[in-house]
Amino acid sequence: MPPKRSNTLTEAELRLMKILWERGESAVADLVSGLADTTPLAYTSVLTTVRILEKKGYVRHRQEGRAFLYSPCVAENDAGRTEVRQLLQKFFGNSRERLLLSLLGDDDVTPEELRRLKEAIANTPEEEDR
Repeated sequence: MPPKRSNTLTEAELRLMKILWERGESAVADLVSGLADTTPLAYTSVLTTVRILEKKGYVRHRQEGRAFLYSPCVAENDAGRTEVRQLLQKFFGNSRERLLLSLLGDDDVTPEELRRLKEAIANTPEEEDR
């Protein structure tokens, strides 16, 4: 039996999505050139990856002449939330508390970040308000 297909984004997929979120509708050649500053990918690799993104439901295409133009159909914030939910389920048993405690246990948290987190928690409506 083949492995279950994941809807999370691989590094290569995320790199292409970031270009699409920034630029909007793009041809494969535009995506290839958008990767030129980072680790470049071959045209065929980008084409394969963007087709996988389409199967996963992250992008759609339309044809203009002979070229396919790809555009994101999932907003960056929505994709981020999906990734966090996957992480939450996979590593923290769907416990937001365990995730937050793990983040707070990181020595790299700055006092400013802690202040903003405390403020966000204080401003979160109580359960009955939701």
